[in-house]
Amino acid sequence: MFARKIRVEYEKHGEKHACPLKWMDSFSMRNFTNASVFDDTLPVSDGLMEIGAKVPTVSLRDNMEDWFRKKSYLPAGATLVVTEIERPNNNQKD
Repeated sequence: MFARKIRVEYEKHGEKHACPLKWMDSFSMRNFTNASVFDDTLPVSDGLMEIGAKVPTVSLRDNMEDWFRKKSYLPAGATLVVTEIERPNNNQKD
């Protein structure tokens, strides 16, 4: 189910910082979007999250950034950066 790994960071003044696990847990545990697609998210550690194959990363980033701002986690002037670091290749031939 959690086939993809993503890096979740915030950028401020040109420097990237790993988002704390606490922030990501808060987003993942609170289904404020009413979008079941975000149920397939699993925070692993600071800056690292595993997600399901159908989770759209752009929408995830936008919704997480909105949530982090509402919770006053994200510093003023910072932006959220979500980068996929591992995705299985479903076209592999055995």
